[in-house]
Amino acid sequence: MLGGYGNFGACICRALAGDPAVELMVGGRDESRARALADALGSGARGIAIDWAASNFVEVLRRLGVELLIHAAGPFQGQDYRVAQAAACVGAHYIDLADGRRFVCDFPSALDADFRSAGRTAISGASTVPALSSAVVEQLARGWRSVHHISTCIAPAQTAPRGTATLAAVLGYCGTEIQVWQKGRWQWRRAWSAPERVQFARMPQRLGALCDIPDLELFPAHFGVRDDVFFRAALEIGLAQRAFAALAAARAAGVLKHPERLARPLNAMATWLDGLGSSRGGMVVRVAGEGSEGQALRGEWHITADNDHGPEIPCMASILLARRLARGEGLPLGAQVCMGLLQLEDFLPEFLHWGMQTDTLVEAAGHGAPAV
Repeated sequence: MLGGYGNFGACICRALAGDPAVELMVGGRDESRARALADALGSGARGIAIDWAASNFVEVLRRLGVELLIHAAGPFQGQDYRVAQAAACVGAHYIDLADGRRFVCDFPSALDADFRSAGRTAISGASTVPALSSAVVEQLARGWRSVHHISTCIAPAQTAPRGTATLAAVLGYCGTEIQVWQKGRWQWRRAWSAPERVQFARMPQRLGALCDIPDLELFPAHFGVRDDVFFRAALEIGLAQRAFAALAAARAAGVLKHPERLARPLNAMATWLDGLGSSRGGMVVRVAGEGSEGQALRGEWHITADNDHGPEIPCMASILLARRLARGEGLPLGAQVCMGLLQLEDFLPEFLHWGMQTDTLVEAAGHGAPAV
């Protein structure tokens, strides 16, 4: 588990520790932190010092006898494929939690030949997006003739554990122009600007702003979307959401060229607002299109996570896939994006384990444009 004591890596380690089919190694540059988590987990877990940027990274993987490498050492925006290439080199399977648009979308063409040659599986984007988000769309639109609109919004709890790497990834594209499939064609929109109100099943409405993720590029072709694909993030505190919009405007104006450098102080300052927020977060996916008989339909799926359990959601796809590989269940060889490998029902035991609530609605759309 690369990045094993980080925010998401630790969640995955806790889920896999004790599985009789898994020999867990918690990996990171800080050996003391890796060993501390491994000792706390017990069940034979080991903490090891490992640096994916080191020149001997391949040799270390080979010496350790790694059979599956899970990569959670983000941010993935701007990261190259050396970790995955190293896994292929030593004949190991590979899974990552990447949400960087270029990293995920270019992954198959860059690495498929290497992993097919090694006879191994490599999966990118085994996280909330696009693994879970695509599974939800497939479930909502099953049997439909066509999909016209897809809109997703993630709404983290204010008090949930936050990672500096995750914040750096978001700030890395804050204020940049990104391509979005809108009104049936590719258009340029500014990330994190002009927040809009988003409704949730079990939470108050929030302001949500456009984010740059793989779904924006993958979904139009994968689902044959006619009109629009949007993805937004909605922070619980409106002040924080508007602060991101201000950072986006500053970058667009050329005043702030590298907002990602503010990740560490902003992450520390976020705790000042915790008293204004809660431990409840969630996600909503809305889809609109035509049913099998040409009728206008729309569907929506919500998940609500209490007690700051929201960060468990991005880890679930990697956990499910790792368990499959540990049990010897077949997965497609070669390099692929994590779409179509998991169904929504595969996630249900994980949702139940963490006490998460889901709500699903599919109904005939009203007159005029669907509300997505």
